[in-house]
Amino acid sequence: MALEVELKARVDDPETLKARLSAMGSYLGTYEKDDAYWLPAQGALFAGEGSPALPPPGLRVRRERNIREGGGVSEHVLVTWKTGKLEGGVEINDEREFNVSDAALFEDLLERLGLEPVIRKNKQGWAWNCLREEGPVRAELSNVRGLGWFLELEITEKTGEGDMRERFFSLLERLEIPRDRIESRPYTLMLAAGYGADTNGAVQ
Repeated sequence: MALEVELKARVDDPETLKARLSAMGSYLGTYEKDDAYWLPAQGALFAGEGSPALPPPGLRVRRERNIREGGGVSEHVLVTWKTGKLEGGVEINDEREFNVSDAALFEDLLERLGLEPVIRKNKQGWAWNCLREEGPVRAELSNVRGLGWFLELEITEKTGEGDMRERFFSLLERLEIPRDRIESRPYTLMLAAGYGADTNGAVQ
């Protein structure tokens, strides 16, 4: 169990931002994350007007491949569920997760339990560890299929939500990203609504 605080912002010029992050943080490597969100069969992801800011609780099954700086490759399947809230564009979650060795077998179990993959998400990008005076922030520059480019900032240590938000805003300012580029909607809701245009930016 971990307290996860995260923020994402839309990015217009990923190459410029990539250079800024490389100058500011410690480069970790590239990644591809392929997610399936499982909910009870016939369950709607959102109900239109009056729907909650966050999707209803469900399971995320993530197939992840990482290529670390130096060339090392790791692959794993991670099952995650979380409960949370949104405050000023910042998502605050109580997150729980575990690894599974066989994604297909686990997903067969989910189907037998009456769940189905309501929506899928794929993103590729680069990751950095930005060491700040106030503490570290993980930064990911992601191309989300169907939605475009986003900067994702994440903190998982328990230092107080308000302090974490200020660390995000301070880093956004240094990266020259206006606060009005913060995207408060979860990716799942944007994808379910068919929002955004696909991009073809490849991660090298």
